[in-house]
Amino acid sequence: MAEPAVKPVPSHLADRFTKLRESFKQKYGTDPEFFARAPGRVNLIGEHIDYCGYAVLPMAIEQDIVIAAATTDDQKLTLANVDPSFSEFTSTVDAFTIDKSQPRWFHYFLCGFKGVVEHCKIDKPSGLNVMLEGTVPKSSGLSSSSALVCCSGMTTARANNCSLSKKELAEVCTWCERYIGTEGGGMDQSISFLAEAGTAKLIEFNPLKATDVSLPAGVVFVISNSCVEANKAAFAHYNVRVVECRLAAQLIAKSKGLEWRKLRKLGDLQAALGVCLEEMGVVVDQLLHKDPYSRDEVCKELGVTVEELQETSLSQNTKDLTTFQLHDRAAHVNSEADRVFKFKAVCDEKPDDAIVQLGQLMNASHASCRDLYNCSCAELDQLTQLCIDAGALGSRLTGAGFGGCAVSLVPANKLQDFLKAVQSGFYDNSPTRSKRVAESLFATQPGDGATFFTL
Repeated sequence: MAEPAVKPVPSHLADRFTKLRESFKQKYGTDPEFFARAPGRVNLIGEHIDYCGYAVLPMAIEQDIVIAAATTDDQKLTLANVDPSFSEFTSTVDAFTIDKSQPRWFHYFLCGFKGVVEHCKIDKPSGLNVMLEGTVPKSSGLSSSSALVCCSGMTTARANNCSLSKKELAEVCTWCERYIGTEGGGMDQSISFLAEAGTAKLIEFNPLKATDVSLPAGVVFVISNSCVEANKAAFAHYNVRVVECRLAAQLIAKSKGLEWRKLRKLGDLQAALGVCLEEMGVVVDQLLHKDPYSRDEVCKELGVTVEELQETSLSQNTKDLTTFQLHDRAAHVNSEADRVFKFKAVCDEKPDDAIVQLGQLMNASHASCRDLYNCSCAELDQLTQLCIDAGALGSRLTGAGFGGCAVSLVPANKLQDFLKAVQSGFYDNSPTRSKRVAESLFATQPGDGATFFTL
């Protein structure tokens, strides 16, 4: 697979890139050598299952992270943002640390930089002057952080003459986010690099594979932001779910006589058991009880000490957990994985009631995220219901959840009425949300993946 393309800036973006170049020149006294762009994404269906090894179905969006960059000879990193509320960062290329406890915007750049330098075995990385601009709302569930990591990774590779394909960059950048403590599964990075305009993608893992999914005509997907910010690297909720799914897989593996220490994903467990998703659901119901598991109970079933459990199964920000909800997490993953393939099948087969079926799958996904995975919030539940009442055929949280955005399937001929109803019902009655409505409520179509631009 080829490296990210190098393209001239499209005419409709010329003013934006000209302003970014001017900001760069004002800061550094020279023009940037190149621009790198990585898009955010909306996950249409398949939430919290990529890190379990299951396929997901996202598409790239127009909102993005753009970096203007130039190399330097002094091995110095200077990272600036056009938004003055984001502070500048300066360091040498080998003397920085990535703070997992209080991540800031530049830490995500450092993740991409560090990951590519290590992957490409670059002994003396080039210094960089960077000016960043982003249009993906932060902590919204539209993958602003991963888009920044991806943009940083491709910038670092180009600055150091390191040739990496889009697929390789996606895999490297997935691991990059471990530096900041996020144990993600690769969806965000994969769609950011592998997206193509006009089509959603079924993203499969191990090996990484992206398949076009043609969405039905006559509908649009609308994103609406709950305006509850949820930075998945800044709190443990996300990694708790990762760990609970891991423990669910390991307890089932142990009960089935498998080498449980080597099984960390429910998808790998299913493959090892040689069962289909429906049969996997039966296994989950039979072998995991619905009440929470205590840490002592997990240790007893696995035959390990607390210290061994922390070493084999937990992460840094989950090592002190004392209870785990295993059945419901595994039940969500199993049913959500099934919904992804049903969603793709409807898109491929295009039955007469295709959009109705897709809406039902999206609604079922949100209910599962809310009731089994407990990754919704009151504002998201209110927003998704309001979207359905306003004419959406389906509405669900998208991204990690705990806040952030909903995505809704809306008939194209009802779009304007839908937008007015949601704005009136959710944004206009809140002074805080009303100020953000322009960036928080919009229709979107599948966008293009990561690209280098010249101006």
